[in-house]
Amino acid sequence: KIGDYVVHYDYGIARYLGLKTMDITGQKRDYLHLLYAQDKAMYIPVDQIDLVLKYGSFDSKPPRLSNLNSNTWTKTKIDVKRKIKDLSDKLLNLYAERDIAEGYSYKDFPAMEEEFANDFNYEETLDQTKAILAVNEDLKSNKPMDRLVAGDVGFGKTEIALRAAFKTVLNGKQVAYLVPTTVLARQHYYTFKERFDKYGANVVLMSRFVSNREIADNLDKIKKGLVDVVVGTHRILSNDIVFKDLGLFIIDEEQRFGVEHKERIKEMKVSVDTLTLSATPIPRTLQMSLSGLKDLSMIDTPPLNRYPVQTYILARDMALIREAITRELARGGQVFYLYNRVGSIEGMVKRLGDLIPDARIAYAHGKMKRDELEEVIGSFIDHDYDVLVST
Repeated sequence: KIGDYVVHYDYGIARYLGLKTMDITGQKRDYLHLLYAQDKAMYIPVDQIDLVLKYGSFDSKPPRLSNLNSNTWTKTKIDVKRKIKDLSDKLLNLYAERDIAEGYSYKDFPAMEEEFANDFNYEETLDQTKAILAVNEDLKSNKPMDRLVAGDVGFGKTEIALRAAFKTVLNGKQVAYLVPTTVLARQHYYTFKERFDKYGANVVLMSRFVSNREIADNLDKIKKGLVDVVVGTHRILSNDIVFKDLGLFIIDEEQRFGVEHKERIKEMKVSVDTLTLSATPIPRTLQMSLSGLKDLSMIDTPPLNRYPVQTYILARDMALIREAITRELARGGQVFYLYNRVGSIEGMVKRLGDLIPDARIAYAHGKMKRDELEEVIGSFIDHDYDVLVST
């Protein structure tokens, strides 16, 4: 659009002032009118539009226009190319190091592993079984594992992580499970604790919701090897966490972590078996899988007896809303009520409360304090509430 900032590959950042038809070479042609610093204009023939891109930035501040009289833009391009080369060199070195690194070759514990597998309440799908076997073979080989398990939410990626973690713990090594949010960390912590407790394995949680005293206690235990599995947010990437013998690093939704965290993740990965789980892998991770830098397991088959989602679009009818919510609560389920007005969300909660007096209803929206928001969502996950009215 007119007024947008654009970047010309050869000349840098400018403002786009629209199309201009001019006769320069004896025939009329359309040109992009670009404005640079010091009100210098440049006209780019439309057939060279591939050299011009819309400027994109996470900053809301307008960028500084490039100066056509200086070579700053050329220096910027050289600098960026160098940084990209450094990064790709680093990545190649990292994967070369991993390739020649001696990994740990895990032993089988057939009876214990079978018992652990039988604790799974569902029947494994074909893809799940394939992925579990592939991860098992990776762990038994003496090369460090680097496998991406991609599959939709609810298709059983966590179970693959649980089996790998259990084998790691049986071999006397520690497991780090990295997740992007405190709510997810808490969910996975409960899942791991429930499955590992009966085998005497020690699982701890590391996130902002854990008290300082407990964190200090956990740090000491991790260092001494008294903790088998650490589930946590980026808190587990901190330098104060020293593992006695880290064997397996599980990363949930890697694309949700920032650049700094990814650098730390790379450092931790060099000689450690790594399992990445994702419902939406980023192009780079997929590219690494397809080019052989990572191994890939796809989980395409939904769990058995999973019903397809049913969607109804209807006129608003409070009697129908009451019936739908009541039916869901009768089967022990929970309800998300999507409501996109922060100003009147409490009024909606009151209306629903009058409609279904027995339901325990909470609300959540982005203008709440972070702690308060996480507290509400955490309580909803713990089934302290039946209905969550949310933006």
